[in-house]
Amino acid sequence: MSEQTGHWIECENQSGLESRLDKFLVESIEGQSRSRLQTLILDGQVMVNGIVVKKAGAMVPLEAVVRVHFPPLQSSGITAERIPLDIIFENDDLLVINKPAGMVVHPAVGHSNGTLVNAVLGYEPALEGIGGEERPGIVHRLDKETSGLIVVAKNEQAHRWLQEQFRSRSTVKIYHALVDGKPATAIGRIEAAIGRDQTDRKKMAVTNLKKGREAISEYKTLESFRHHTLLEFHPLTGRTHQIRLHCKMLGCPITGDKIYGHRAPTVPLNRHFLHAYQLSISLPGESTARTFVAPLPIELERVLSELRKIG
Repeated sequence: MSEQTGHWIECENQSGLESRLDKFLVESIEGQSRSRLQTLILDGQVMVNGIVVKKAGAMVPLEAVVRVHFPPLQSSGITAERIPLDIIFENDDLLVINKPAGMVVHPAVGHSNGTLVNAVLGYEPALEGIGGEERPGIVHRLDKETSGLIVVAKNEQAHRWLQEQFRSRSTVKIYHALVDGKPATAIGRIEAAIGRDQTDRKKMAVTNLKKGREAISEYKTLESFRHHTLLEFHPLTGRTHQIRLHCKMLGCPITGDKIYGHRAPTVPLNRHFLHAYQLSISLPGESTARTFVAPLPIELERVLSELRKIG
């Protein structure tokens, strides 16, 4: 193996059992994902008793010494931008951010700058990075026009910690949504799988489990108006456009949602009325969950105020 900059981590198999190389490394090196370590193995960055091993399934003998080389972080190619962020909470592992409506979370075709990731890189130049790249760890996402809480990992260990919580559904997410009309019941639970729309690949659609993925949402009514209802949603899964589609299924599309609702908004609003209001998560190293809250933005509060005047 040629000398490179970066750093090495050394560990010895003292478990009393032989073990697959990738499994051994996951259990021995804290904060690294299996996929990241498998990539390092394939790249020839792992030595067992001084010999480079490129097979993740190779067995690690008893008392073998394993050395792993972590190359320096590579540039992600994403431009850091000085964009103001509304930071609700921050520590060495993560940021909890109140994202404004209109901001895309991650760079993509047509959105190469001005995203949340661009802003985080501009805010935190010394970011440790995820997956060997200088980039923040996006664990979950919000649609462009959805405002509210989103958590961003600063390092690989925090990213893995948070991913496991979202995967196990131990996080608690609460959204506030104003919908057109009124659902049949004030409180309810929706179980309807979601997959790609077969006629428009940019959209999602309610489908069956063979063509989509399980999607579950619970809701309750917070306030009723003449032609609208303010709902609190608790999504138990995190599918793309889940709440928006489940509202459409209820016959009560989200107010201002031009894709799944009415083309012309029923209130003066240039976005859809969906806000990630509350998020409860356990921070890395902590066993008790913390709860973060982002109040409704001014433009959404203004809409509610006008509806209350009408009755």
